[in-house]
Amino acid sequence: MPTSRAKPRRPRPPKARSLSQTWLEAFVEYSAGECHLAENTVAAYRRDLTRFFEWLAGRGIPGLSIRDLADYAGWLHARKLAPSSIARHLVSLKVFFRYLQLEGVLQDNLAELLGSQKLWQRVPRVLSPQQVGDLFECPQEGDPCWRRDRALLELLYATGCRASELSNLRMRDVHLDEGFCLCRGKGNKERVVPLGVRAAKAVEAYWQHERPRLAAGAASAPAWVLLSYRGRRLRRERIWELLKKYARRVGAPADVSPHTLRHSFATHMLAGGADLRQVQEMLGHASIATTQIYTHVDPTRLKKVHRQFHPRA
Repeated sequence: MPTSRAKPRRPRPPKARSLSQTWLEAFVEYSAGECHLAENTVAAYRRDLTRFFEWLAGRGIPGLSIRDLADYAGWLHARKLAPSSIARHLVSLKVFFRYLQLEGVLQDNLAELLGSQKLWQRVPRVLSPQQVGDLFECPQEGDPCWRRDRALLELLYATGCRASELSNLRMRDVHLDEGFCLCRGKGNKERVVPLGVRAAKAVEAYWQHERPRLAAGAASAPAWVLLSYRGRRLRRERIWELLKKYARRVGAPADVSPHTLRHSFATHMLAGGADLRQVQEMLGHASIATTQIYTHVDPTRLKKVHRQFHPRA
């Protein structure tokens, strides 16, 4: 008897992407390509909306009601997200729904009706000038790339840059002789930030003694100021790790971050008598209301202003 041959299995067709996933990818591409939003902003939108689609669980977006969207806010709260995180998730949703309106997917943007939990304005943590000085002395000759790390810390404090801005700082943006650097902040907006003498000396020492060795590990001449040991751009995550490493050595609080040095920069500038508008410009804040929080951090400045201007001080 002839042996029966098993029929060859047909390959399964690949699963089609869900319509929601297609909208998400199109929105991310639109945000980056046409709106020219910062890379970190686009990544935050993707993370927030991925969580939204997790909650959506296959339901259609056009059929959602305001009650459904309110349930989404409650779902976020049940996951014990901070009020600031919930507010950001709702902002991401509103922007995404505006995009769907432009594409004709939605007629009304019900997400605009969502209110967010009132956020307490938190006073940022800052380091004292003595703590900052101790921190800068931490990188020593026994540490790998200690000159680079000193330059990194000095630049964070001297410019008030965010970690992502420092990570993307290019050689052509730093002008040591003139004492300034060109930073690119949120929305790729450029701003000029002065460089202090100490920061300039730290960067120059790093450029002369360590950067050529680090750059030798790269396939082509790297454009970035701060390099990894392989000659690549020093990632912002690595900047966080290095700062926390040195903060532990001086016994600084565990929640110290690159933003702590940014807060310290602003607070110390205002305490020294700098104008609020000037600090706003150096930080790259779109609104002066964001900068005003630093006037509440240092009580000595408030006392100085009170003594100077109150008639019965």
